[in-house]
Amino acid sequence: MAAAKILLIDDEPSIHNVVTAYLKAEGYEYMSAKDGPGGLTAARTFKPDLIILDVMLPGMDGIEVLTNLRRESNVYVIMLTARSEETDKIVGLSVGADDYLTKPFSPRELIARVKAALRRIQSPTNASDTTSALIFSHIRIDPSARRVWVEERLIDLTAIEFDLLVALAQHHGMVLNREQLLEKAWGYHYFGDTRVVDVHIGHVRQKLGEDRFIETIRGVGYRFEDK
Repeated sequence: MAAAKILLIDDEPSIHNVVTAYLKAEGYEYMSAKDGPGGLTAARTFKPDLIILDVMLPGMDGIEVLTNLRRESNVYVIMLTARSEETDKIVGLSVGADDYLTKPFSPRELIARVKAALRRIQSPTNASDTTSALIFSHIRIDPSARRVWVEERLIDLTAIEFDLLVALAQHHGMVLNREQLLEKAWGYHYFGDTRVVDVHIGHVRQKLGEDRFIETIRGVGYRFEDK
C-alpha cells in the first residue's frame, strides 16, 4: 500500500520542523506550505489524504483556505488553533474542519490523531463496523461504499459526517451521547471539546435536508429516526 500523503500548512518554523520530522519518521509522503495561497495550491496539486492546517497564516488565513477547500474536496482536515482563540475552533469546525488541536500541542498526540483518521479513511468498513446496507423508509446508507441517499438523492458527506450518521443509524431509536459518538466517529479517546459533535451533526442535518432524521435529546445526546 502506498504511503499516505499528508500536507502541512503552517508558518511557524518550530512547528513546521517538528511535525515534518515526525511525518518523515512515520514513513508518510508529505508536503508543506508556509502561507495560505501556497497551501491551497499544494492541496490542489499534491491531493493529500489529510491536511494539517494552521488558522493563523500569512496571505490567507486557515479559515479562508478551508472554506475554499470545502468547495471542491472532502479531504480530512485537522486544524491547529491558538489555545486562547475559542472562536477559531468553532468557526473552523463550522466551515468544515474534521478535528482540531490547540497550541501548544504534543506532536505525538497529533500523529496519533493522524493515524486514527487515516485508519478510518483507508479502512472504511472498520470505521462503520458493518458492510451491510442500512435501509430505512426515506434514507439508505451503504457503509462499504460510504454513500448515503435520501430518497434518490445522493448526499455528499465528509468522512466524519458519514461515520456519525452510520453510528446513529446503527443504533436506530437509541440515544447516543457525545462521548459515544466521539469514540465511534473519531476512533480514539478525544480530549477536545465535545461541541465538535454538535457542529458536525449540524452539518449532517443540513446536507440531508431534513431535521427529522436526527433528533436532539437535550442534555443527553442524539437519536436517529426515520419515520
